[in-house]
Amino acid sequence: MTSLTEEAAKLAQSRADENEIAAGREREQLEGWVPEMATEDEVREALEKAFDYRGDITVTRKDGSQVQGYLFDRRSGSTLANSFVKIIPTYEKNKLNIAYADIAALEFSGRDNAAGKTFEAWVKKYWEKKAAGETNIQIEPEKLD
Repeated sequence: MTSLTEEAAKLAQSRADENEIAAGREREQLEGWVPEMATEDEVREALEKAFDYRGDITVTRKDGSQVQGYLFDRRSGSTLANSFVKIIPTYEKNKLNIAYADIAALEFSGRDNAAGKTFEAWVKKYWEKKAAGETNIQIEPEKLD
């Protein structure tokens, strides 16, 4: 007969095992996407997705100028005029602040550097290498383009 503490330990281990194999967050394929930005909600949603994106974006301002770079921060205010994105331009040294209200269009123009790089993808590659007889398999960073 098992004790109550043994049963509790088994239950705790079972829950830990369930959490360990929980599915990750599904990521959208955004590369090349040009979102509709007709309403305030669409502007905010598109810029939130751009913040999560791990590639360059191209912002077209209402004055027609364009900025290509990595969106690394955003500040969401009560209006579009007092909400800002911070971008590191691809070909400049200075970081830029751009008001949401000044953005006419947005394109997810750069390659998503995080696409396909989930833990699940690594595990799949690991088991493929293991099945092929490889040894000393380890996580290694990919070369940058």
